[in-house]
Amino acid sequence: MNKLLEEAKALQNTLIKHRRYIHENAEIEMELPCTTKYVMDKLVEMSYEPKEICKSGVVAIAGGKNPGKTFLLRADMDALPIIEETDEPFKSKTNYMHACGHDLHTAMLLGAAKILKEHEDEIEGTVKLMFQPAEEPIKGAQAMLKAGVLENPKVDAAMMIHVATGTQFPSGLLVVRHPGIISSASDWFTIKVKGKGGHSSSPNLTIDPLNVISHIFIALESINARELAPADNAAITVGQMHGGNTSNVIPDTAFLSGTIRTFNNETRLFIKKRLEEISLSVAKTFRAEAVIEYSCSCPSLINDAELVKDFKSYTSSLVGDDKVVDADKAQNGAYATMTGSEDFGYVTELVPSIMIGLTTGSTADGYVYPHHHPKTKFDESPLYIGAAAYANMAIEWLKNNK
Repeated sequence: MNKLLEEAKALQNTLIKHRRYIHENAEIEMELPCTTKYVMDKLVEMSYEPKEICKSGVVAIAGGKNPGKTFLLRADMDALPIIEETDEPFKSKTNYMHACGHDLHTAMLLGAAKILKEHEDEIEGTVKLMFQPAEEPIKGAQAMLKAGVLENPKVDAAMMIHVATGTQFPSGLLVVRHPGIISSASDWFTIKVKGKGGHSSSPNLTIDPLNVISHIFIALESINARELAPADNAAITVGQMHGGNTSNVIPDTAFLSGTIRTFNNETRLFIKKRLEEISLSVAKTFRAEAVIEYSCSCPSLINDAELVKDFKSYTSSLVGDDKVVDADKAQNGAYATMTGSEDFGYVTELVPSIMIGLTTGSTADGYVYPHHHPKTKFDESPLYIGAAAYANMAIEWLKNNK
């Protein structure tokens, strides 16, 4: 299969063009008209018959000529609501930015699609290509699942790749995390407080919601500090606190919002319960009312043990043992369990799945900014490695799991 790697390498310039077009035309959430059209047009050029099964959610099928199982390859396509501050010649033309590398993911899967189409007669089963919107607000995977992405044909196993920049490791390494939970579950919450507004000269005649959300914010800190065991990893983060429009008016309402990240369901349920109890009781203490809402959530991503072994075996023969890195042996545990979330977790709940990392920029080479930063950059040189790893895993897994 080293021939497959050479085929992918021959596509490198095309992959860069894909990536830069998507980067320049960055779009967010489920609103990806330009990106969706580009992906579908390129798939049609490759002789696929892509379908938009939900808003901006694209599926295409490779193989199916020979009997066998179905393997799904997934790439996310959405950007972030960030204004880019890099000096890249292909800097985003929109008010959004691909600061998480989803443009690279999409380019790599388009490359894999090209390779798979050229090897279609050899595929012993079916490969389903999943181009997903709205990973960042953790809505896209659910939307595609509801639209039937795992059916017709029924998916037996799945894989995704996520690039990593700003690490200590050189570009072009395929990073394999351990079996089991490898990312946190995520729950996005908003706490709305209703008080009684009035003139700032008469605070005694008001119920100040700004005072209430401040006390709730402080009280939530005690969950981690005093209510969870030190070994029970979790993160409760408030990212917004808003209320009022001017300096001399106490508003009627205010709100704070944030995220809860956990690694087991018991802790997840406990924190949500305590967040509600604390918010309601603090609001009541100050004669206000509180309402807790959850806008979106996703479960932890789970790596299947057999797929971890399979990927290491199949990919080592593709790129060499030195290019496949065991995350648990990485220096300083840099690739251990992630506190970030990934809505591919919804897929991993339903079918055996695996998430692979691909290094795309080391600090030694000047890639010093992390994901989600307006100045973050990615090394494009490993794009062909990701494309080859995608295609190779699907072909080899289907061949060995008839």
